[in-house]
Amino acid sequence: MSTPNESPRQSRPPAGKMSPVHMLILIVGVLLSVASPAVLANSGPVLLGLTLLAGGLALIIIGAAGLGRGIQAQSPMTPDDETDASAYPTRLVGQLDPALSRWMWLLKWLLAIPHYIVLSILWIAFLVVTVAAGLVILFTGRYPASLFQFTVGVLRWNWRVSFYAYGVLGTDHYPPFTLARTDYPAEFDVAYPAKLSHWKVLVKSWLLALPQLLIVAALTGGVWASTDGSNTGSANGISLLSLLVLITALILLFTGVYRLGLFNLLMGINRWIYRTITYTALMRDDYPPFRLDQGPLEPPAERRDVGNVPL
Repeated sequence: MSTPNESPRQSRPPAGKMSPVHMLILIVGVLLSVASPAVLANSGPVLLGLTLLAGGLALIIIGAAGLGRGIQAQSPMTPDDETDASAYPTRLVGQLDPALSRWMWLLKWLLAIPHYIVLSILWIAFLVVTVAAGLVILFTGRYPASLFQFTVGVLRWNWRVSFYAYGVLGTDHYPPFTLARTDYPAEFDVAYPAKLSHWKVLVKSWLLALPQLLIVAALTGGVWASTDGSNTGSANGISLLSLLVLITALILLFTGVYRLGLFNLLMGINRWIYRTITYTALMRDDYPPFRLDQGPLEPPAERRDVGNVPL
């Protein structure tokens, strides 16, 4: 089996434990927020619907802040004023498993269902926290640290599941149920920003990020178009990312080999996607580079500044 040239893995903290109380608060908040539109749509009491919405949003923020505080002190990435200015502030890594099963990928859609359920809740909270953080940044220029660590944790959890399942298929080790850093072979982190622009928060996610979003859409959206019986164009087919994963899976099934070139390319595509998410989620002002950094590890700092455009 082909494996990437790996540097020795650094010792990492054991799997962090999330606060069950704050997780429960967040889940209740998400459920209340989701239920409020249904109450309003069914001609329920307007006051009740608005109360459910306001209470749900407040519980989401409380739960997310509590979960974020649980991992805040563990951050291995230093703040802006302590890091090399040439280093891009995200870190996405993944170590290819040298002993992948030929057939397990056929069942990973089933095995990953518990993670998909939890992530569906966390992503709703992620959107709420991003909007709330945007309001704080607009007036203070700072992203609340506990909420920042929560959003990084959601992206970290999502990346682990993607690396395990149909984003890379890079390992057969089951992902842990935690927002914190662990010894899992796939990790993601973002350096906490010392200061963020007050005004960019108004235009980053939709205007400044538009070129990056178009590229990500090309990588992850359907690449084949079809026309239905009514001559109305509709997008169908499989994304470039999914196609590459499918080719990788079929090669693995019949040969037992994970091609190194495909792995490096998939890592580069995912690295581009997560940098763009980080920027559009208001977590950094550093504009993502138009660069496909392939391989299991982030490139050296002296290469990261090439193509990094400040906006």
